[in-house]
Amino acid sequence: MKKRFLILVSGLFGLILAAGPVRAESRMEKTLKLEPGGEFSIDTDTGRVTVTGASISGVHIVVTARRELDDLLRFDFQEGARKASVIARKRHPVSTWFGDSNAGVRFEIELPAQTTVKVHTSGGAISLAGTRAPARLNTSGGGIEVRDLQGDLEADTSGGSIHLRDIKGNSRVETSGGGIEAANIDGTLKAETSGGSIHTEKITGDMRLHSSGGGIHIREAGGRVEADTSGGSIEAAFSRGNARGGSFESSGGGITVSVDPSVGLAIDAHGNSVSTDLPLTIQGEFSRGSLRGTLGRGGESLHVRTSGGSVKIRPL
Repeated sequence: MKKRFLILVSGLFGLILAAGPVRAESRMEKTLKLEPGGEFSIDTDTGRVTVTGASISGVHIVVTARRELDDLLRFDFQEGARKASVIARKRHPVSTWFGDSNAGVRFEIELPAQTTVKVHTSGGAISLAGTRAPARLNTSGGGIEVRDLQGDLEADTSGGSIHLRDIKGNSRVETSGGGIEAANIDGTLKAETSGGSIHTEKITGDMRLHSSGGGIHIREAGGRVEADTSGGSIEAAFSRGNARGGSFESSGGGITVSVDPSVGLAIDAHGNSVSTDLPLTIQGEFSRGSLRGTLGRGGESLHVRTSGGSVKIRPL
């Protein structure tokens, strides 16, 4: 027994030696010239990118990794009064499990709040906060989080979820690998996911939402809503006074829509069963699975259709 224990310890010790010595975190700092109102871009083959807007001049960049940075990446820094950029390319094109994917590369970037930001990473998540200009974010390997942005947003990811909060501007987001959450957006929202659900709250502008892999949940919609899903149910509630209407379609579940009973709408609903508590003026025949009528004096259209469940139209 003792002999086997010694053999096991020796084997583990040999593996540790083979893996090489434990290295401290590798770190690099760089400051680039950039005045407020300019543009910053980063294009990296790997790494998580965090960008924060502040009342400063210039771009302060901190890059860290669990391996030696010079062995991992080749950097190209460019700077000027109106534009600054970073390009980071892998030194070794072929990654291994013990190589780049385990290196923990992180970019921490602080820049003037009034900066247009463009981020592309092939191997990590993206976080953006506190900027006051348009932003374009793209990642192939992680989630995206944006908060406290004043400017239009374009964001897409192939490998994670998207979280948006406190944005003044129009947003277009897309993911193939997770859900989408958006709250407190003063503008329009176009959101599409192939791999999860969509949750929105307090969006003042029009919305176009599509999910292939989950349900759609909407609270306090301030504009017109077009939402469809093939993978779940829809629950939607308009803000009081909102008479913009919209279109809701599902092939995978029921639909519940809540509207202000004091507004005017033209309602057309179809499902396995349709019910409403609203004081509607019915048009044509009213059957178990379909309903057409007007709320108040009528107005914008509200279309609701599902082939996978019931339809409920309720007052707020």
